[in-house]
Amino acid sequence: MNLFSQNTPYHFWHCQIDFPYEKWQSAIDEALPILEIDCEKGNIENILGAVLGEGQFGYEHWHLSSSKRLYYVLKPLLPRIFTKFLRRLYNFQSQKNFLLSWPIEKRYADFLWQVMKNLIKLTGQDEIPFFHFWPAGYRFVLILTHDIETAEGQNYLRPVADLEERFGFHSSFNFVPERYVLNNDLISELSHRGFEIGLHGLKHDGKLFNSRDQFVRRADRINHYLKQFNAVGFRAPLTHRHPEWMQSLEIEYDLSFFDTDPFEPISGGTMSLWPFQLGHFIELPYTLVQDYTLIKILGETTPKIWLDKVKFIKQYYGMVLLNTHPDYLKNAINWRVYSEFLEAMSVQRGCWNGLPREVANWWRKRFDAICIEDLPGGIQGKIRLIDENLIIE
Repeated sequence: MNLFSQNTPYHFWHCQIDFPYEKWQSAIDEALPILEIDCEKGNIENILGAVLGEGQFGYEHWHLSSSKRLYYVLKPLLPRIFTKFLRRLYNFQSQKNFLLSWPIEKRYADFLWQVMKNLIKLTGQDEIPFFHFWPAGYRFVLILTHDIETAEGQNYLRPVADLEERFGFHSSFNFVPERYVLNNDLISELSHRGFEIGLHGLKHDGKLFNSRDQFVRRADRINHYLKQFNAVGFRAPLTHRHPEWMQSLEIEYDLSFFDTDPFEPISGGTMSLWPFQLGHFIELPYTLVQDYTLIKILGETTPKIWLDKVKFIKQYYGMVLLNTHPDYLKNAINWRVYSEFLEAMSVQRGCWNGLPREVANWWRKRFDAICIEDLPGGIQGKIRLIDENLIIE
């Protein structure tokens, strides 16, 4: 089963002119070299599987090595300073051998833009009407998410929510239902304040994907909690992930993937700056490096890397998705960096701060819409090619 086949350039651009399949295929084939991956021309499903499905990293990409599995067994017994040392050693080796660029990987974006340039040339159009990427013609979307790993992190949620509201933002909070006692009153309060509730695995023990049978058993429990909290979104702990297995989850969207990241236990990336259909749910890959990596691993003390990436994503009408942890935001440096980021984003023009469920719902409706009247909030944009530059209005 190809879980990615609905993400063709045809569906991505959603033009309001029905160009022949052959024109699209020629435009795709001519743009293919930009990706620099081993894919045959004329096979868009193979291309999507290699990029969005991370197939370029090999068949065993989703499976943790024996050493990594052993690490998660022993981790609760190891001193914190030793686990930090092992994490830094692993990150150094991963970044050294990484196939993608980081923190900015632009090849998939350039590929999609080049496909449209080629299509305009092949069809001789002066301009092409299309369904604009975001409602009301917003230039890009900002999604703020949080994973709550411990009871201490749960106890720090109100200050985080207060900070975001001060700058005019709302976010999602993802809880681990069987690691600590959930504060149901707090969860209800956050929901009433306009924040979203999601799930962050089941136990956060690094064993969710140890085997398919175990995943299916735990998925049944996860689905139970999704119904209990009226939640529609999920992120796997440690971004362990397996696109086929995750079809067992009764979710509308997932947050477990990313565009590019050499620092995660399963490094790699989908190369995508936008949502995409992954089987029956929408994938919202995070596109800014996580706070722990930025501050604890890289030693950054400002949000510069985040803000530089925002500038890049904005050029491509993309999705800025950040994951931070209340467990770490208690730290003064983390708090300051996040606060400075929110302050900088609060004055960005053309930014839609959407909750994950809102963005996933929008992307699905945009995909399904036949005419602009079918898409509440949608507007018709125009694409033109001027001096080899793609102009989007």
